[in-house]
Amino acid sequence: MNTAAILQDIIDIARGVGPLLREGYAISNRRELAVQFKGRFDPLTEYDQRAEAHIVHELRSRYPGWAIVGEEGGAYQAESDGPCWHIDPIDGTHNFSHAVPWFCTSIGLVVDGAAHVGVVYDPINERLFAAGAGLGATLNGARIHVSKIDDLGMSLLGTGFPTNRSSEQDNNFQHFLNFMQHTQDVRRLGAAALDLCLVACGWLEGFWQPQLKTYDIAAGVIIVQEAGGRVTDLRGGDDMFAAGAVCASNGRVHDAMLTTLKR
Repeated sequence: MNTAAILQDIIDIARGVGPLLREGYAISNRRELAVQFKGRFDPLTEYDQRAEAHIVHELRSRYPGWAIVGEEGGAYQAESDGPCWHIDPIDGTHNFSHAVPWFCTSIGLVVDGAAHVGVVYDPINERLFAAGAGLGATLNGARIHVSKIDDLGMSLLGTGFPTNRSSEQDNNFQHFLNFMQHTQDVRRLGAAALDLCLVACGWLEGFWQPQLKTYDIAAGVIIVQEAGGRVTDLRGGDDMFAAGAVCASNGRVHDAMLTTLKR
């Protein structure tokens, strides 16, 4: 498997949806974007669907037979023990639909249960984060690294909450309060894939969130890892994809984060 070549393909595919998403954002900014809801707090726009269709078409043409899981289409091909793409055409649809310029396209490749290649593209701020196993992590082609802060009390963290937070017991509220008491502050920006990239860049020391899907984090996980960070589930294990929960950090504050998550 030529990881570098695959990564370049995914960079090209991600950038290819940029014009479409900027078009949709302009419509949203005029308050003319039609929004449906998959659930009470789970918005959907035609641009989610059109972006995913474009990505799926490109992946199928370049990597026929590989499994694909997308947020809007489910499993296009049954998952198997082979490579599997996990795509979120617009991570941050709430932001997108309200004209908040903080959303992205996330494309991750999982091989043998581990994140292998990832690209997260922010089309409004023109930031493209990318990583491949053994290749390091980059922002617009320049290498990025996690921060060196080793004190949780001096750390700035990110988090998010499940869409069914009003009825779900595992809603992250208590964890949020605990971290607010033990860190400088916590940000809730609304796009998990981008939050992970902020950890990779050293702009956040850590990020945690329960109730996630693999397509939310597959790309971000490898980007954090290749930037020198650590990623686990909320218990410190390596089961974040199956658990649907992630704790990512610069590595230096990771154990302190896990301890706080046990409170």
